[in-house]
Amino acid sequence: MTDSITPGTAADYPTVHWNEAGEERSARWRSEAGLPPPKRVMVVDDTLNADAAYKLACEGTTLLWRGDYQNARQLLQALVRRVERKPAKRAATASEAFHLHRQAQGRRARILSMLLLPLDAAYHIPLRRAPDVVAACTEAYGEAGAASLVSLRELLGLIGAHEWRKKGVEVKALGARIHPHYGVFAPIRGEYVDLVAKAPLPDTTRAFDIGTGSGVLAAVLARRGVTQVVATDQDARALACAAENLQRLGLDAQVTLQQADLFPEGQAALIVCNPPWLPAKPTSPVEYAVYDPDSRMLRGFLQALAPHLTAKGEGWLIMSDLAEHLGLRSRDALLGWIADAGLVVLGRLDVRPTHKKSLEVVDALHEARMAEVTSLWRLGRAE
Repeated sequence: MTDSITPGTAADYPTVHWNEAGEERSARWRSEAGLPPPKRVMVVDDTLNADAAYKLACEGTTLLWRGDYQNARQLLQALVRRVERKPAKRAATASEAFHLHRQAQGRRARILSMLLLPLDAAYHIPLRRAPDVVAACTEAYGEAGAASLVSLRELLGLIGAHEWRKKGVEVKALGARIHPHYGVFAPIRGEYVDLVAKAPLPDTTRAFDIGTGSGVLAAVLARRGVTQVVATDQDARALACAAENLQRLGLDAQVTLQQADLFPEGQAALIVCNPPWLPAKPTSPVEYAVYDPDSRMLRGFLQALAPHLTAKGEGWLIMSDLAEHLGLRSRDALLGWIADAGLVVLGRLDVRPTHKKSLEVVDALHEARMAEVTSLWRLGRAE
């Protein structure tokens, strides 16, 4: 068991220390979710049964796996089944249901993150029947250089992201695939992309895409004939992802990428923004595309939009109303922010979601998802 944890050394990263076979050992700690290094580490192998593992994980003991890799995957699935046995609490309101849902998600993630695997200095897993994860780890973490520990759950996420990146996501509006990078939201909800592909363009000279992510909306605008698109994002991963996608699509000459928090300098006749739709705290990097604490990005976009629009320009705000159905934000609040920013609503295009979660009756948020509408709000400067 580990007895101490020290923050990073000269390399400035957190380090885990534990005792194994009578020796003090250490390794770099990796957690894309920002979890702190484990306080108690127990070295385990194939002799550990699922009930004992679940009990230890619930008590806060992290399990460093030294057995067969495929057995570790089976153990993780057994832990999933045990986590999901706990009955969900009944909620009186949609808002309470959402917060209970998030609490349950947090508990699930916490317990499942307790099963760790070792990575050597070259991103190899030194376990029997382990797959080659060098490419997946390099894409997510950058170049290797030190032995490390990572949760199996996170590692499986890296592997899945690597496969998504290779295969890509078919975007009908482009007639092509977008290849999302690890930590960058994949455009799997096609309805919001279709809205941008169909809405009447106010002008085709210059457009801004705020928070471009994978670059999908910038690509759609360029394909629709916008001569110059400036796409911004504050995340380096997103910008690298967008650059790769735009180059693959042959649109990199039309789209300029800039690292910025919201707007670039200047004005445009069209400014598009698809901010995170739910005002809640994200718990991992990829959740920043879904959760926007205190609606920071949404309000920031609205407050600064008018000065960046040309006189007859339009700002396209693409938003789901799921937050309204969950009681997290009211329609009156959104309309108030629009008016306070010196903007008027020129029109709105609506579409029902087609993603599979809207059809899952077992989902705790099913009723809200069934009522959800995604909208493209056409905003202009108030006269």
